[in-house]
Amino acid sequence: MDSLSQFVLGAAIGTAVLAPRMGARKAVLVGGALGTLPDLDVLISHIDPVDNFTLHRGFSHSLIIHALATPVLGEGLRLMFQGLRDARMTAWAVVFLCLSTHALLDAMTIYGTQLLWPFAHPFGVGSMFIIDPLYTIPLLVAVIWALIAGGHGRGVMRATGLALALSTGYLGWSVVAQKIVEARADKILAASGIVPAQRMATPVPFTTLAWKAMVIDADGDRYLNLYMPLFGSMEVTEIHSHRRNLKTLGCGLDGTQFERLAAFSKGYFMLREEEGKIILADLRMGLTPGYSFQFALRGPDGPLLPTQRVEVPRQADGDIDWLKSLIAGHPHGRSAEGPVIALADLAPAEPPKLALSGETLGGRAPAC
Repeated sequence: MDSLSQFVLGAAIGTAVLAPRMGARKAVLVGGALGTLPDLDVLISHIDPVDNFTLHRGFSHSLIIHALATPVLGEGLRLMFQGLRDARMTAWAVVFLCLSTHALLDAMTIYGTQLLWPFAHPFGVGSMFIIDPLYTIPLLVAVIWALIAGGHGRGVMRATGLALALSTGYLGWSVVAQKIVEARADKILAASGIVPAQRMATPVPFTTLAWKAMVIDADGDRYLNLYMPLFGSMEVTEIHSHRRNLKTLGCGLDGTQFERLAAFSKGYFMLREEEGKIILADLRMGLTPGYSFQFALRGPDGPLLPTQRVEVPRQADGDIDWLKSLIAGHPHGRSAEGPVIALADLAPAEPPKLALSGETLGGRAPAC
């Protein structure tokens, strides 16, 4: 999630745990600092942009590392603040809670968070967009109240508890909404005779009231974007079809960074060519064609080492109006994605002319 959300989450936890011992203002600052700490891994710069992308939310977001760091940071708090000298468990508790809730909140997004680093792959629920005001505002209001009040009166503690309950409940709601959208997408695909190789749903920017279901077709070389308001029927779903270009651009693209990106994206990627460069885009983050994470892997003269991060405009003309209409339940077509496919015209992709193994979706390019 965004830095503000992580700060106010940590600050609210700090207030709830520490305010009775050090006052609300100090508790807010301590909790906010601890809640921000895991994201300092962005200061680690690797030579290759792909490494920066795939190694973020790694060791610093691991619950195992948090548990190991808790005694060290907890004892540091006890030395810094008189009110914690005789409260070892309180100091340790606030450290672990602020660090671990940061990682768990990040895991609600689609990016991927290595909660059990170094023993497991990134985990991401994908039910939250990285910025969602409905999650952040209750926590922000409670933190501002605590800063103004300064003490640990009943009003501050009640407001903090209510904010934490509302924000946590909203996370639970996002999972329910995701399941509703996925079930609707499955009905659309089944009615159209499409058996997807992969399918997932994520919210569109800033809200859980409208969603995008991404579908990798069975032939592996087409993906569908199904945009739908949460409260709507199959008929108000906006559908766009795009090529992944694995067959035309992926031949011989095997390599460490390609395989790393393909695996990190869980198979949700496409290839495109620009100025002689083969570029891989992660389909999970951003909207077509302005995906947030795109990397040039190959140039006219061969593989690029290191790879190159490709920046593209994130927003297309008309996106704000389109988003408003989608949330309202009246999608009118996103012009940046081309024509809308009617439900009656949605059909399975043609059988592949080039055999693609199951490993293609997981990270291997077609054999030449």
